[in-house]
Amino acid sequence: MSVKIGSLDLGEFPLLLAPMEDVSDPPFRAVCKKEGADLMYTEFISSEGLIRNAHKSIKKLDLYPEERPMGIQIFGGELDPMLGAVDVVMQANPDLIDLNFGCPVKNVVCKEAGSGMLRNLPKLIRITAELVKRSPVPVTVKTRLGWDESSKHVVELAERLQDIGVQAIAIHGRTRVQMYKGEADWTLIGETKANPRLHIPVFGNGDIDSPMKALEYRNKYGVDGMMIGRASIGYPWIFREVKHFMNTGELLEPPTTEERVQACLTHLTKSLEWKGEKLGLLEMRRHYASYFRGYPHFKTHRTLMVSAVKSDEIFSLLEELPNLYPQRPLLELGAPVESAPDCYGDS
Repeated sequence: MSVKIGSLDLGEFPLLLAPMEDVSDPPFRAVCKKEGADLMYTEFISSEGLIRNAHKSIKKLDLYPEERPMGIQIFGGELDPMLGAVDVVMQANPDLIDLNFGCPVKNVVCKEAGSGMLRNLPKLIRITAELVKRSPVPVTVKTRLGWDESSKHVVELAERLQDIGVQAIAIHGRTRVQMYKGEADWTLIGETKANPRLHIPVFGNGDIDSPMKALEYRNKYGVDGMMIGRASIGYPWIFREVKHFMNTGELLEPPTTEERVQACLTHLTKSLEWKGEKLGLLEMRRHYASYFRGYPHFKTHRTLMVSAVKSDEIFSLLEELPNLYPQRPLLELGAPVESAPDCYGDS
């Protein structure tokens, strides 16, 4: 059965690309879309930044036809800026607006935004209700189990969000206090989905890093789809691998060196187009190790890549890799990267 958010048909058991700060920009989204992401989101965007017309915030509204369906995710701690942000966001013509009530980082939480909202559920509900009224497109929510172990109210919260018009919820299986530590607990995600009063789609999120785990969690917790974040960084093939395994029970061969090079080249080319030469090269540096994770002695080659100051040098270094590494790497299946941005948007 197809999963729908309002009139938006996502097909059977969609895989969503998590909104990740400093990661899920248009160049990154392009490679994930190619490999099977069914719904993607912008990086999370400050409502205050949008109403102040801050360049960085407005730039994040860039959407492209080939990316759709696309959601724009916003965060904030006060009603008026968030209402204004909805008006600004609609100029980009998104397919939906997603509200971030999950980001755990201190500089967001201290403004009572992101997962900071989980300490004041009446305020969260009040603001969300007004945003739903304001938005001409479906409103969805991304959140966590609760603020801490003593306040895991996500089952009740999902009901209340549905009752005020929210049309889907994605739940990260950790509390805010946990940040990204420990193993994600999907038990309450499953209980939310099993709630007989709930009829909106429930998407599970947290630690999905292999096709085997994706199938196991789908069967165990009954969610309508999954949101994948960290495992897609440098490994957009996680989407096609999960889909293939769910449909056939067979694991796909991991991407060849040529495929990895091509994906990295696409990512780099689009980064240069979208950000310009200087910033495009600078911000791509964080991705090279992820694309070639598991390759022995890649560190030496990576050092050359992050030291290069011209795009032609990077292209040449990338094109050398199939000859240097004719075999697939030792580590596969989208294992999480060792270092990461401050906020993944709860991926």
